[in-house]
Amino acid sequence: MRFQAVVVAAGSGSRAGVEKPWVTLAGVPVLRWSVHALLEAGAGDVVVVVGAHRLADVAGALAGLTGWRAVEGGATRAESVMRGLNALEANGGATGDTPVLIHDAARPFLERAVIDRLLETLGQADGAVPALPAVDSLRRGDEAWLGDSIDRDGLFRAQTPQAFRLATVRAALSDWPGAVPPTDEAEAVRAAGGRVALVAGDPRLFKLTYPEDFIMAEALAAGLTAPSVTRVGQGFDVHRWGPGTSVWLCGVEIPHDRTLIGHSDADAGLHALTDAILGAMGDGDIGDHFPPSDPQWKGASSDRFLVHAVQRLAARGGQLVNVDVTLICEEPKIKPHRQAMRERLAALCGIPLDAVSVKATTTEQLGFTGRGEGLAAQAVATITLPASR
Repeated sequence: MRFQAVVVAAGSGSRAGVEKPWVTLAGVPVLRWSVHALLEAGAGDVVVVVGAHRLADVAGALAGLTGWRAVEGGATRAESVMRGLNALEANGGATGDTPVLIHDAARPFLERAVIDRLLETLGQADGAVPALPAVDSLRRGDEAWLGDSIDRDGLFRAQTPQAFRLATVRAALSDWPGAVPPTDEAEAVRAAGGRVALVAGDPRLFKLTYPEDFIMAEALAAGLTAPSVTRVGQGFDVHRWGPGTSVWLCGVEIPHDRTLIGHSDADAGLHALTDAILGAMGDGDIGDHFPPSDPQWKGASSDRFLVHAVQRLAARGGQLVNVDVTLICEEPKIKPHRQAMRERLAALCGIPLDAVSVKATTTEQLGFTGRGEGLAAQAVATITLPASR
C-alpha cells in the first residue's frame, strides 16, 4: 500500500540534554535513520518537521536521499504534526484517504515489518499504533519511596509511527477539545470517536530519551550497520590576493581590504576540504567535477562544491566522520571568525560541531603567504565507506 509520512523532529530534547535528531548514531544523524527507513519502505513523500533554527541543517543530514521536504514546526507536537500534514496535502500527492505514518525522529530503529503491519491493519480501523505489552512490575511512588502496585494486564507501551488516513487525523487534531494538547495522534483520533488498533511493536523501536539511551543505541546500531572501512583524504589549495573589500573563507565572508582571486569565489578553505573528501573516496578532485574552463562556475559559491562532495559520499553509503581545515596566511585574522566557520562547515557537511576543526597559522613571513602574495589552505577529512564484499 502506498503511503506518505511525517517525521517530527522539532522538539528541544530537554530530558536528553541535546536535540536528539541531530546527534550522530553510527556516524549519521539520528534523523537520517527514520527518514531513510520510511523512504526504503516506499513512502511517496516524507515531510520532516524541524525547529526554525534547524531548517538549514536538514539538507546536510539527509544528503543523498530524495523524496523528502522540510517544514518549520510549531509550539507543540500537535501543531508540528498539523504543519506536516498541511505540507503533504499542499504538495498535491495526498488526499483525504491517503495513509499517513506519523513518526518520532527519536525512534531510529524502524523496521519494514512494523510499517507493513500498520498499513495492513489500517484497512480495518481508523488508526493503528505499534505497541508492546507492559512486562515490568508497575508501582506508584515518589522519588524515594515505593507505593502501591498497578495491575499491568491490558497495559501497553505505545510507539511510533502511528498510521491514519489523512482526513481522519487532520480532523481529530483540528477538533481536539482539551486545553492541553494531546500526547499523540492516537489520543486525538480516539477522542473524536475513532477506533485505533494495536499492532505488534518492536523492542528495538525505543525512544531516545535519556543520555544512557544513546549508549544502548550505539551498541544496537553496530550490529545493524554493514561492515565499513575508514579512509582519510587530504586537500590543498592556494589563491592569490587582489583588489577587493572582503574575502570568503570556510563559507564565511570576512571584511578585508583585499580579496582572493579565482574562477569561483576563491574560498580556499572550502576548496581544500572538497578535495579532501573527494580524495578519500578516490573520486578525482574539484577540477574534475567543476572545471575552471566551464563558465557556469565563474563566481560560483564554493558551498555548492562542498555539498556536492558530501552528497556523492552519501550516495555511496559513506559517512563523513570529521574534518580539519588549516588556513595559512598572515592576514586576515582568523580567530574572531573561527567559530562561525566551524558552524558553517558543520551545517554544510551534516556533522556535529565537535567533528569540525578550523585552525590558522602563519609562515613567519616566509614564502608567498609570508610576503602577503596569497593564502593557502589544507584540509583533512575522515570518512567511512561500506566494505567491499
